[in-house]
Amino acid sequence: MRVGILGSGLMGGKLGTILARAGHEVVFSYARSEQKLRKLAREAKGKARPGTPREAAQEADAVLLAVHWSRIDDVLRETGDLSGKVIVTCSLPMNEDNTELVVAHTSSGAEELAKRVPKARVVSAFSTVPSEVLFRVFEARRKATRPGLVYCGDDSSSKKIAVELIRDVGFDPVDAGPLWIARYIEPFALLVGQLAYEGKGGPELAYRFDRLAK
Repeated sequence: MRVGILGSGLMGGKLGTILARAGHEVVFSYARSEQKLRKLAREAKGKARPGTPREAAQEADAVLLAVHWSRIDDVLRETGDLSGKVIVTCSLPMNEDNTELVVAHTSSGAEELAKRVPKARVVSAFSTVPSEVLFRVFEARRKATRPGLVYCGDDSSSKKIAVELIRDVGFDPVDAGPLWIARYIEPFALLVGQLAYEGKGGPELAYRFDRLAK
């Protein structure tokens, strides 16, 4: 697939690199500098290149949104028309100092994003995974037992695309239901983040959200 990365920081940079190494055509965009985008594309190898947000989304089969919540409006403005696009978002609606969610309980960041781009097809995924473990999961992706990764969305065809990306990263996709389920996933993701960076065991413990039965 052609995957546009909107937000090439820790999460976007690592996921984009993994997806490029899995064989997808990846465009990195929206980083602190053009130099960083070129470096990411060079190190990802495969079919990876730097670009603007508009270029990243233009011909993409899926757009991965991985920016801080405070930058959502800015990156959407730079990206332009996202009508009909599949947006896989892993951006939690965090405040400036990343201590709490600014959207919670009666809505979610994923739902608010869907309101901002009403003609796009939004799927929420990857927000429950600390970025530090992504390469490790990818390297072990052919093992029989794989960690589960929950995702949610309202459009079935978009969810199929998200499933392919989730599997290529190395997770077993777990469909949590419609997009409003993100109201429960996002607070859990915040808890996972606190466990990853403050709890004993760190990221290695935090990413293991496995299904109990098949």
